[in-house]
Amino acid sequence: MYILPSESKRLFLVPILAVMAIQFLFVRTVSSVNMTNTYLHHKCFVDQGKYEPGSKYEENLNFIIEPIPVTSESFEKGTKMEMIGEGPDLISFTLQCRGDISGPRCRSCYATALSALHRRCPGYKGRMIWYDQCILEISTIDSLDKIDYNNNLCVSNAKKMMAHYYSNSDWLDLIHNLTTKALRQGNSKGMYYAAGETRLGMDNIYAMVQCSFYLSSKDCEKCLRHNIKHYEDCCFNRQGARVLGKSCSFRYEFYPFFFEKSRRPKYLKI
Repeated sequence: MYILPSESKRLFLVPILAVMAIQFLFVRTVSSVNMTNTYLHHKCFVDQGKYEPGSKYEENLNFIIEPIPVTSESFEKGTKMEMIGEGPDLISFTLQCRGDISGPRCRSCYATALSALHRRCPGYKGRMIWYDQCILEISTIDSLDKIDYNNNLCVSNAKKMMAHYYSNSDWLDLIHNLTTKALRQGNSKGMYYAAGETRLGMDNIYAMVQCSFYLSSKDCEKCLRHNIKHYEDCCFNRQGARVLGKSCSFRYEFYPFFFEKSRRPKYLKI
């Protein structure tokens, strides 16, 4: 759901009490948006083949996915990457929750994603799924320390920005500032992540950037810059867009979409 800047102009025609009621409903709507974990996309890697029930691959798979307890450090950090087996039975497992998602929310997203993968890609060795709050990949390919440019997803608002109102530089500046902040903080918390907002006229713009914990700061910046350039047609001149990937992600909106604990009361200047 997108809240369009042009809609706010119409509110001046409504009596003040009605405006207050609408604003209250808007806040409630935004809050409900924050709490959702929408399914976005999935891939079944057909070229990696299928596994047989009772096979060594299935044994390795069950070993990786079953023993993750509720109190696991992985859910607190929001990341888990593990490999087991060798040859055709190799499994590379990667879970990445959004930077503001940890603990029970991360665990819930993992459980939802794992169940959906079983249902959407039955028997496939390689598979990947995207949700609002996490990405889960199970693969036979060791991709540790490599930037993944092949598994990215871009989603944008169909509505375009009004040229006289905002420009691409408005959200790009915020994305670049957040990238600098994420790189400066390093990956001590399990990933590179920064989120913030800035004032644009009468509106706020909200954004986040995130890179996988296994990347170097140089590769994190390289990945983000590549995806911004590669998805120009999807992101530019849109009233909100996101690029989700295994290695790096970014998003900007005209409404808050990340949880309060990751936000800062002070605006980021652009």
